[in-house]
Amino acid sequence: MSVSERTVTNLLDRYEELVAIRLSERIHLRAALTRQGRVVLALDGLQPDVGHEVLWVVRDCLSGEVLLARSLLSATEGSLVGLLEEAIRGLEVPVLGVISDGQHPIRRAVAHHVLGGVPHQLCQFHYLREAAKEVYEADRHAKKELKKRVRGVRPIERELEGRNDPQSEAVRGYCLAVRSAITDDGRPPLSASGIKLHDRLGAIHTSIERVGAKRGFPGS
Repeated sequence: MSVSERTVTNLLDRYEELVAIRLSERIHLRAALTRQGRVVLALDGLQPDVGHEVLWVVRDCLSGEVLLARSLLSATEGSLVGLLEEAIRGLEVPVLGVISDGQHPIRRAVAHHVLGGVPHQLCQFHYLREAAKEVYEADRHAKKELKKRVRGVRPIERELEGRNDPQSEAVRGYCLAVRSAITDDGRPPLSASGIKLHDRLGAIHTSIERVGAKRGFPGS
């Protein structure tokens, strides 16, 4: 394929611009970390789809700066060793700790090859998730039982079709609140969905009783 000389020089100019930006970012990062005096590395991988490359990100927890991001075909001990070595290459401050999800290849890469003797802590989210497994199962069962008690919202909404009186509008609002509470999942272990549903349904019930008593609705 034939290309003109101008095309080549334009591409080289763009490449030089990108290199200059990248170098200036590293200089800025190095200066920020030097002022900080230390780093605590966080290492994690994200795999969008099974079988695809995993995007690994090495970040400094203290400053929030990303030190390195690389796509790896596999999370083997050898590939993670290379990732960590590249991330800390050129750092002029000590690495005081590492945080990860505790995969064995990561543990071995840190302890046996790159950062031997540096404390390696399990990510707090993963730690809590593992510790709360039994609580999570109980909470999931509780949510399932609670949902059984608030079925039948749709038939109530059908009965109110075509009605615009204040009482119908209020009932529609409560039906919407119940539907929203049922579908709003928590994020365990930090937000238990069963407890969250229980609290929201309790608030809805209290509101219904309060409004019913105020307006004199039967059965309030």
